Order: sequence, then structure tokens, then C-alpha cells
Amino acid sequence: MIRLASFFVLFVLYSAIGFAKPKPVPDEIQIRRALDSTSAGWNRGNLQQYLGAYTPDAQEMGPNGPRGGVEVIENTMKKGFWKTGRPLQQLRYEHVNVRLLGKTNALVTGQFVLTGGGKEDRTGWFTTVWEKTRDGWRMIFDHS
Repeated sequence: MIRLASFFVLFVLYSAIGFAKPKPVPDEIQIRRALDSTSAGWNRGNLQQYLGAYTPDAQEMGPNGPRGGVEVIENTMKKGFWKTGRPLQQLRYEHVNVRLLGKTNALVTGQFVLTGGGKEDRTGWFTTVWEKTRDGWRMIFDHS
């Protein structure tokens, strides 16, 4: 009888654990993961993965002001860093700061660092604006 009761208690505990909802991932961590996916895509030479963190109507800051659409950002990359079909240097981010602006927007600042490829390291500061979408956190504006 004790064995049966112990089995029943264990069964109930394992069942409860199995049906428990996973704890939601905090927004800041989701944003950092999405940003990390851009550098991972860059470093693999996967432009589509790099662009995956942008919304279709995302804008970038150009030399003459904002310009938009992820296709514009893609063309900027292809004409610049991706001229050979993949970037020559590796990308990483440093000094990343995520500042939530309510429940559906965030401001992310930091420094990008490009290294390797037989070239001098390049660094610069960036500001991005993020929006929480059905597909998760995505960039809506990039000023790099």
C-alpha cells in the first residue's frame, strides 16, 4: 500500500512538472538573443540570418537621413561589407545596453567591433530601436 501511494505521489508530481508552463524569457534577454543572432549570421556569411532581426519596414540612417525597408538595408550591406558575398571580418558587439521603453519598444545602444580578415579592426557605436512583434523582438530602426 505504501508503495502504491508513493507511486501515485511521484506520478502526480511528474505530471504537474510535465504540464507546467515554461517561465517566460524576460524581454531584455529576448532582445539580446535577437541581436546575437545578427552577429552569428554575419560571422557565418548568412545575410538572411543577419537581416532576420529587422522588421520588413525597418529603417536605417543613411548619409542623407533615414531610408527604409529591409531591402534597402540588404542593398546597403551588399554594396558595402558583403561585396564579395560575405563579410571579410568577424562581428561582435560590446557595451550593449538594453533600455525598455514600455512593454512593446526598446532602445538598444552599444559598440560594434569588426576584426580579422587581414584588415585593421573597425569599431563604431550604434543605436537601434526595437519593437515587440508577433515574431518576437525586431529592429525597426538602425543608426550604425
